[in-house]
Amino acid sequence: MLTGAGVTTIALGNSFLTPTAEAASAPDAQMKAVLDELTSFGAPPIEKQTPFNARNNPTIANAVMGVLSKRGRPTVEAVGAVSHRLIPGAAGDLLVRIYQPKGNGSSFPVLVYFHGGGWVIANLDTYDASCRALTNAANCIVVSVAYRQAPEAKFPAAAEDAYAATQWVMTNAAQIKGNPNQVAVGGESAGGNLAAVTCLMARDRKGKLPVHQMLIYPVTNYAFDTQSYQENANAKPLNRAMMQWFWSHYLRNEADGQTPYASPLRGNLSGLPTATVITADIDPLRSEGQAYAQKLREAGVNVKATNYTGVTHEFFGTGAVVDKGKKAVSEAAAGLRAGFVGRTVR
Repeated sequence: MLTGAGVTTIALGNSFLTPTAEAASAPDAQMKAVLDELTSFGAPPIEKQTPFNARNNPTIANAVMGVLSKRGRPTVEAVGAVSHRLIPGAAGDLLVRIYQPKGNGSSFPVLVYFHGGGWVIANLDTYDASCRALTNAANCIVVSVAYRQAPEAKFPAAAEDAYAATQWVMTNAAQIKGNPNQVAVGGESAGGNLAAVTCLMARDRKGKLPVHQMLIYPVTNYAFDTQSYQENANAKPLNRAMMQWFWSHYLRNEADGQTPYASPLRGNLSGLPTATVITADIDPLRSEGQAYAQKLREAGVNVKATNYTGVTHEFFGTGAVVDKGKKAVSEAAAGLRAGFVGRTVR
């Protein structure tokens, strides 16, 4: 077992083992400040709302901005430029937000990014901080995709949009000053699910395969019985009831949840791109993220997997106020840079 400040990486040969002896940690002081700010908004639980109302609930991003504002610090990280355009999706045009690095490069690597929100809530703005941080840390273009959301568009709509968007970027990267041979995919939570599924679809359909997959506490299995679900059944900002609510709106029926394009942990993972998998200790999704990393390794895929203690789901976008969020972005960026040039992830 290799441990660092708030980080646990467990490796044994080609396997990734989930800790079983330790209970979930408590949030550290920096994470707690963000959670306290979120609690101060007094919002009703998401699982007790309609999707329409839940989409307007305050988020961790709002909480981070609140903390920064109280400290008199800027709330937005600067990048080279931000623009928007429409690209073809699986069933119509999709809006994407394009983050350009600073400098005058004409052929940057590209990350196609999918936001979280359980396939139901959140939007490009909610995960703006993550995209800006990754643009700067990895010195790459980030294309953030506004995919169709449930329940208006149930499974597999979001997955098909994610695949279509990625294939478009890989073919047309030069239009946005990107290198078509250096395109990765990534996302957080449900967005991590879509990134993983996009790689499965690309392999199965013989499409263009991304060079790397960045999976931040990804949803990988339609199940609620893991150790981390037990430990974090009532955690914030994500708990078991919320995940059940998200899945109930996303799937058309129970059978959908058994398919690899909804639950990639149930699929054949051979022949996929290298991966960086980051999990949070105080998160019901921790166990399935670690299990996905282990199964990727068993399938012969090069993987760097790290679990961060003392932080919760959504910590990745809190780097402006939570040191471990900033460290996780740096780790993800290192994985992307390695993937862009064909190196193994370490």
